[in-house]
Amino acid sequence: MYTINEVAQICDLSAHTLRFYDKEGLLPFISRNKTGNRMFSEDDLEIVKLICCLKNTGMPIKDIKHYIDLLMEGDETFDTRKQIILDHRKEVMRQISELKKNLNIIDLKVAFYNSNRTDILS
Repeated sequence: MYTINEVAQICDLSAHTLRFYDKEGLLPFISRNKTGNRMFSEDDLEIVKLICCLKNTGMPIKDIKHYIDLLMEGDETFDTRKQIILDHRKEVMRQISELKKNLNIIDLKVAFYNSNRTDILS
């Protein structure tokens, strides 16, 4: 079992962020010890990592909560959860494509500055 501080360190989050996620309903699966402290199992930790991944790739909290709610309902929501992940993957791929286009423009500008040319519009 992991404490909230251990999970925070593993996931590169603050304990405050994990408490916020819990308050927002993203962590309904965690248990508490006899003193009321949140305790995370290995499976819980994997779900927290997924939540972080979804958040870091732009999925809104409300959509993550919907996904977690479906997860908590069990196997009958498998197809819906799969579709949510596939749709999110498509959006992440779109973002990556857009970032690559922007990186190309930045690389051209870096090449311009590296050439030490000052005779054209910078």
